[in-house]
Amino acid sequence: MWNLSFTPPEVIEASVLTRLPDAMRQPRRTEWVDANKPGHVMDSFLEGPVFDGQGNLYVTDIPYGRIFRITPGGQWQLVVQYDGWPNGMAPHADGSLWIADYRRGILRLDPASGEPPTPVLAHRNSESFKGVNDLTFDAAGNLYFTDQGQTGMHDPTGRVYRYTRGGRLDLLLANAPSPNGLALSADGGALFVAVTRGNQVWRAPLLPDGSISKMGALQTFFGTSGPDGLAATADGGVVVAHASLGGAFVLNARGEVTHFVRSPVGATVTNIAFRPGTAELVMTESSSGSVLRALLPVPGVALGGHFLSA
Repeated sequence: MWNLSFTPPEVIEASVLTRLPDAMRQPRRTEWVDANKPGHVMDSFLEGPVFDGQGNLYVTDIPYGRIFRITPGGQWQLVVQYDGWPNGMAPHADGSLWIADYRRGILRLDPASGEPPTPVLAHRNSESFKGVNDLTFDAAGNLYFTDQGQTGMHDPTGRVYRYTRGGRLDLLLANAPSPNGLALSADGGALFVAVTRGNQVWRAPLLPDGSISKMGALQTFFGTSGPDGLAATADGGVVVAHASLGGAFVLNARGEVTHFVRSPVGATVTNIAFRPGTAELVMTESSSGSVLRALLPVPGVALGGHFLSA
């Protein structure tokens, strides 16, 4: 059951905004591809879309350790390539990009420098992370991130952390089967987590001390993969990129599916972001190396750590 009106979600057709140029594609096997897409040869795997204050869009390319900038005019620029597996990104108020790197932990990148990203948090109490995946800031500058690794229904030990501005690392959740994208509700009072292998979106109230309480399943999906990136909407809901169903689902605050944003080119919609101050949603479709766009009926929420305007 999608919603209490017992009607199908309204379909919004996305279009291709841009695609990774052929000259930048690298069709070969890598360790990441062998582990996560066995039997495939992939020329890219785009993730982590995020905008800066000048309207540039940044995306990651996980298996090749690349960060790209896409200008408002559609030009692709290689910002940096380094020895890592960058996944989600979040903008910091100081103009830097913070990266959830599966191989190296939480990193910080100055996109203007051309220098490789530097470590922020590589481990917890000398113990390596399982493999961090995505991250977001709240309005106070605290960082939330998922530690997914290869967890799943067979091993429901994925984690969600909160890294405070004061440098304290809090473990919020330790029993998720593949925690992936995450987002804070419009009022900052709830945390949404995409649980890929459980094929659900979980929701937990955030308490005044920063801990979570009464986490439950807001919505359940199906498919060979599951929910991936998330983006909060201004009306208290959340948009859910689904990595095997060919699009993104728009949920209202009650968890009802009101709209489905359909990909025109492939089924692997991995992550999403709103263009700041608008209802325009961009989506990475990783099987084709494309960035999609669609206009939603509700605008997105400004990210807590968003870039300062120029």
